[in-house]
Amino acid sequence: MGTIKLKNIRTFSNHGCLEEEGKIGSDYRVDLTVHGDLSLSAKTDSLVDTIDYVHLNKIVKEEMAIRSKLLETVAERILVRTLAELNLIKKVKVCVSKINPPIDGDVEMVSVCRTKSR
Repeated sequence: MGTIKLKNIRTFSNHGCLEEEGKIGSDYRVDLTVHGDLSLSAKTDSLVDTIDYVHLNKIVKEEMAIRSKLLETVAERILVRTLAELNLIKKVKVCVSKINPPIDGDVEMVSVCRTKSR
């Protein structure tokens, strides 16, 4: 088993329950960790035998571009697509974070983390 981590994927998206969040948008951070068997690719040195992190990044960016009210919904879409499109992945964890959320107080970010396995 091996692990691939994509840390601090930065996007500008329009998620949130408030109408103005949908209009003005805000900055987000996504952290994605996947687990799978990387032993074959370690031997073959071939991209087709591994979990392609370029593909993972593409999934995150595309799903972050679809407006949702809840970060939980965005995280679920990322989990489902990751497992559906990359068969070598056995377990995936995603954390979607809204930077400077519009809540009363000085809060750096709020995060929703979810995990899914085959």
